[in-house]
Amino acid sequence: ALLIGIADVVVFTTDATAFVSGPAAVMGMTGEEISPFDLGGAAIHSTESGIAALVASDEASAIESISIVLTHLPANNHELPPWAMNDDVLDRDCDANVPDSPNAGYDVRGVIDEVCDRGSWFELWARHAANVVIGFARVDGYPVGVVANQPAWLAGTLDIEASTKAARFVQLCDAFNVPLLTFVDTPGFQPGKDLEWRGMIRHGAKLVHAYAAATVPRVCVILRKAYGGAYIVMDSRGMGSDFVVSWPNAEIAVMGAAGAIGLLYGRRDLPPEEMTALVDQYQADYCTPRVASERGYVDAVIEPAETRRVVVGAFEALRSKREHLPKRRHANPPQ
Repeated sequence: ALLIGIADVVVFTTDATAFVSGPAAVMGMTGEEISPFDLGGAAIHSTESGIAALVASDEASAIESISIVLTHLPANNHELPPWAMNDDVLDRDCDANVPDSPNAGYDVRGVIDEVCDRGSWFELWARHAANVVIGFARVDGYPVGVVANQPAWLAGTLDIEASTKAARFVQLCDAFNVPLLTFVDTPGFQPGKDLEWRGMIRHGAKLVHAYAAATVPRVCVILRKAYGGAYIVMDSRGMGSDFVVSWPNAEIAVMGAAGAIGLLYGRRDLPPEEMTALVDQYQADYCTPRVASERGYVDAVIEPAETRRVVVGAFEALRSKREHLPKRRHANPPQ
């Protein structure tokens, strides 16, 4: 069973089970009675443990899923991923699924579908850590690995499971020379005592390490919210992203305007209308991509309809990118 833990992509059939210690061992050691499926069935490993990237109805469907995964991977990391014919238009209404309100949820997969080639999106680990979305797609016929915050689930915050899931996929893409496309819309890391006690710092650092060590072409698109440390680890310029663009209404800041004003002026007992004015002013002065662009953290502020065209052009320019790693035995990523 431990061998599937080191596989790049694991596909379960619905009747498959896997565990280190079976139901009999659990009963003998703990006295708990549990079925094989409740202990290590496909439903458990696709949602709770995150072992299963995909669940197929039968063996034939599992083989088909594996075949699709392999169409996105080159034979080795010195080759380019396999290209497929594509004649999609470049300009699309990429923000059609994004609400005007910055606090409203939406399914980021609608944006992915508009930016990437039609019908190319192939999601992995969809049932596990749903607050981040990962999978393969194609941009102008070339495979890319997509990592995106999911505002429809936990507002797109990053927690332990999401950080680990995204980090593992970034490392997978980097190992096979598959370029990375990241979509950012996150209010930050999910807060909570339980998360801190379980090692949020350590697990969040996995995503930092994965992006910082990745040598493949990397393009980042900031859609809406980009707050605090979660923004930084989602392939920001500080993580070494090759090309970062932002939509014009994006909010790039340490925190939201209301939170910042509450921190700065909360003890002054100001009237509500004055606090509202301060929030609006802070929003206009600091929570815009303009400041990030002026300081070099964002390469361009673009309209949503330009996103696909810009992303295609960026990956085309980066296609010959090669980085030479320093000589060392191996990295020492956080565990």
